[in-house]
Amino acid sequence: RAAASSAGAPEEGPPGGTAGTGEGMRAAAGLSRLLLRLPGAAERGRGSCREQPPSRLLQPWLAGCRGFGGLMAQYSTEQRGRLHSPDYRLYFKNSKGKYISPFHDIPLFTGPNEVKEIDAKRMKLSESEVVLNMIVEVPRWTNAKMEIATKEPLNPIKQDVKEGKLRYVANIFPHKGYIWNYGAFPQTWEDPHHKDDNTECYGDNDPIDVCEIGSQVRSPGEVVQVKVLGLLGLIDEGESDWKIIAIGVDDPESQKIHDIDDVRKFKPGYLEATVDWFKVYKVPDGKPENRFAFNGKFKDKAFALDIIKSTHEYWRALIHKKTDGGAIKCTNILVGTSPYCCNENDAQAILESAPPFEEK
Repeated sequence: RAAASSAGAPEEGPPGGTAGTGEGMRAAAGLSRLLLRLPGAAERGRGSCREQPPSRLLQPWLAGCRGFGGLMAQYSTEQRGRLHSPDYRLYFKNSKGKYISPFHDIPLFTGPNEVKEIDAKRMKLSESEVVLNMIVEVPRWTNAKMEIATKEPLNPIKQDVKEGKLRYVANIFPHKGYIWNYGAFPQTWEDPHHKDDNTECYGDNDPIDVCEIGSQVRSPGEVVQVKVLGLLGLIDEGESDWKIIAIGVDDPESQKIHDIDDVRKFKPGYLEATVDWFKVYKVPDGKPENRFAFNGKFKDKAFALDIIKSTHEYWRALIHKKTDGGAIKCTNILVGTSPYCCNENDAQAILESAPPFEEK
């Protein structure tokens, strides 16, 4: 992925504020209509393809397992391999004791029951607010280029490797590491076969990236409910690489930040720093500055939601084998209509094939 590179649906999130632009409200309504047209929008199936006895419980934290409280309690992660090494992996498990793919099994849209299909009535809408699930790959102020391993079964989070060496982003003065909590939306895919009309470039073959601008420093593998605020159109090495700007619904400032203009008002300088960071973050590695669509101008929430909808549809084609995914692994246990759906024992075997967790 361009910048993302260290490390059931949650219960219905807290309502957003009452403010909202007309465009944002129309975008929310449009997204509702999309879900009505696509009854399997979140493509959860109706549970795993073939139910198996519950897999063994995760080992305690010292054995490489972590969970998140509150809204994130539905998911936990299990570490495998040696920390800070090329074989380190962070696997995901849901509240039902099943190992899952964060790419395919965690729903894009939030809802009260992760194993049922999500329709417009179950989407979290408050005025113009659409609440989506974000997977955190890289916590703010860290440098390790962690990313969802799209080409591995169950798609754990791993650290990117280049020429046999672990990858880290340089510190871009005056910042330390990534300047937001960086991650991706599940069940989205920037199709490398699709040429975008706005950028005139093809997709980067990854889930769509998210920059979460709240005040908290998140954890790798955390699943966060976020509000979409806008979008930056990065062109990274000739590929479309959208960067969604979002804020966690549990952030204190989320009640007053509803669209990209609110970011300018309440976090002055943050958007300008974001453009500068993406422009030059690869320069220390000897690469040229990145380019942007729309001359580096941010697009609003309505535009961002349209892009998210399109990448969700590309993912649906991918998970149903209606397009060529190349080396991407679509193994999942909850998308019951997918030909790639496996059972819990298969998922358990994938995890057990990975080396045990070592802290050093």
